[in-house]
Amino acid sequence: VADAIRDHYKPQGPSDNVPTDPVGIAVALADKLDTLVGFWAIDEKPTGSKDPFALRRAALGVVRIVLENKLPLNLRYFLEWQFREQFKRDYLEFAEIADNLENFFEDRLVVALRDSGDRHDLVAAALETEKGQEGGAIYTRIVKRVEALGAFLGTEDGANLLAGYKRAANILRAEEKKGALPETLVVDGALIDAGADQEIALHQTLGQVRHDIEEPLKNEDFGAVMTELARLRGPVDAFFEHVMVNDQDAAIRANRLALLADIRDTLHRVADFSQIEG
Repeated sequence: VADAIRDHYKPQGPSDNVPTDPVGIAVALADKLDTLVGFWAIDEKPTGSKDPFALRRAALGVVRIVLENKLPLNLRYFLEWQFREQFKRDYLEFAEIADNLENFFEDRLVVALRDSGDRHDLVAAALETEKGQEGGAIYTRIVKRVEALGAFLGTEDGANLLAGYKRAANILRAEEKKGALPETLVVDGALIDAGADQEIALHQTLGQVRHDIEEPLKNEDFGAVMTELARLRGPVDAFFEHVMVNDQDAAIRANRLALLADIRDTLHRVADFSQIEG
């Protein structure tokens, strides 16, 4: 009990250790989350350089405790619970407050990962995808995504696949701006089968990769996911080299745009590659 009382104040600064004992961790998180929820509920948030109640330090402390102890916690769940239990009111009344506080935590997460040497664009890419996961963002999972992304993009397959992704995304974006992007983008297998060999190969590989990444995604084995994604590099390169997306036949053109959307959406299962520089 005495150790937990001592440790629940930690970390008190960037050079201070975080608590590692389960009781100390629990009390430290409870104290900091209680403080942050309370101040947000009365609309007392840091502004500019002013932070008289050290709320940034408290939030960064929560982030560090979660990351350094590898805790797969969903902070959004705890924020909802605290707003509901502490204020005994419908959580929906606090949805905007909770969203704002969640964004505050995410800013501190970005700071923590950047300070540890991670690329800001990879962090943004992983965070964007993680926020769309059922149950919300898990910070330890974001770290795994960032590490796997960095390793993958350092390979020839990764760098080339990123280039292929950007080409696909740029075409889709340009068509959307022109108002020429079909409302529904669904690949027609019959049109694919009648198309070029490279089109058929890309469609088949995408289907196989989408299937094969499901299990490692569930297991948070993002290294294995990247290995599967690497199989797309060759078919994507061949498609762009030999197939004209902007075909004169409107149905074929729409089908090929749908194929590009499949490339984009498959990669977005791992990270939002549009956030990645290069």
